[in-house]
Amino acid sequence: MKLPEILQNISHTLTRHHARAIIVGGSVRDHFLGLPIKDYDIEVYGLSSMESLEEILSHFGSVNLVGKSFGVLKFSHAGEEYDFSLPRREQKVGEGHRGFDVRVDGSMSFEEASRRRDFTINAIGYEIEADRFLDPFGGRADIRKGVIRHIDDKTFVEDPLRVYRAVQFGGRFGYRLAESTKVLCRQMVDSGMLESLPKERIYVEWKKLLLKSRKPSIGFEMMKELGVLHYFPELEALIGVAQDPKYHPEGDVWIHTMMCLDVMADQIAKCREQGADIEERQKLKYLFAILCHDLGKATTTTFDDDGRIRAIGHEEAGVERTGTMMYRLTNAHDFIESILPLVAYHLRPSQLYRAHAGNKAIRKLALKVNIEELVMVARADFLGRTTPEALSGEYKAGEWLLERARELKVERKPMEKLLQGRDLIALGLKPSEQFKVILNEVYELQLSDRLTTKEQALEYVRERFVRH
Repeated sequence: MKLPEILQNISHTLTRHHARAIIVGGSVRDHFLGLPIKDYDIEVYGLSSMESLEEILSHFGSVNLVGKSFGVLKFSHAGEEYDFSLPRREQKVGEGHRGFDVRVDGSMSFEEASRRRDFTINAIGYEIEADRFLDPFGGRADIRKGVIRHIDDKTFVEDPLRVYRAVQFGGRFGYRLAESTKVLCRQMVDSGMLESLPKERIYVEWKKLLLKSRKPSIGFEMMKELGVLHYFPELEALIGVAQDPKYHPEGDVWIHTMMCLDVMADQIAKCREQGADIEERQKLKYLFAILCHDLGKATTTTFDDDGRIRAIGHEEAGVERTGTMMYRLTNAHDFIESILPLVAYHLRPSQLYRAHAGNKAIRKLALKVNIEELVMVARADFLGRTTPEALSGEYKAGEWLLERARELKVERKPMEKLLQGRDLIALGLKPSEQFKVILNEVYELQLSDRLTTKEQALEYVRERFVRH
């Protein structure tokens, strides 16, 4: 396993102090998965105290003691940060994710310390000095088989967040749950153990599932199977909601939503591969928008006398349900508000395309939503089904709208106003409530191309509102 030189040097020094440095956790797992390693966690065996570890590390770089009470030291060297810890004994003393009493014990064996970890794939160690892997629970075999398997029944159920971790690992790696782990997770859900989890912790696992999975639907299907969707009734309500087979031959709204989610993840991945990576908040906006885009169908779907299935007004109905579900995950108000227009107008690109809409309609849409973002969501909606048009991989309506919006320079923001209040004052008008009426009237004429320059707008105001 290739390591930074600083870790090799620290390991040599620890060996002289009769201690062993072992790389643990995700970095070892990712080594076997062939993934890039970003963070190294090092457990040190054979030292009697955190102070001894702190003293040794201080000779190589700076040590941050912020996690010392939990048995962790943050070590910095050459701009990189590493987590060093002693093996820990944890005793369950309260409810939830944080209800543990933690005590360090450098005399523990690697197998004993690893038993507190969640899954076998996360319990593989790499002993630096001996250049060997330690795998007491068969994690490498489970990686080869593509299985998420818990280590210990007793310790696993002490932390209900592990159900969400199982889901996000399944989605990220495309792995299945071992039958014994599936049964245990289902028991934890059915017994209400997940109710004690703070939403901030749940949101972290959702973000990992959405951002790190090429097919996030795998994780959401696991949530469905384990009963976790009970805590997200807006999503659960989509299961079994019928759709018109002409437009949705793939099946119910849940199936369509899962397909759309995977299309969105694929679109984002392709942007990265093409060198146009999207920042994390924007990725999450796209992924949550497509996850929520059809939530309104649960309450608006009807059957006509001729058997036709409709969901009239589901876009608007979905806005409220999106807000309700999102606030169950996070209090990030501005972020949630930024998602709602994408849900409200996700059908608009196709509608405008069919109507051969003019400049005014496109400019008016830009007042309500970022058109570039909207097309990204609408494209995933269009391609996340099994119609011949979707299977072609081409979303003509979206490309048409994007091209028109770019020509009008409104693809990312509304059309700029020709006049501001200061322009009215310069014409001799006194500030009043009428200013808003005048500026709105001028802007409406702009949107329909009846006023195209500032001079025309000023002349219009002179003729209509300035006393001569």
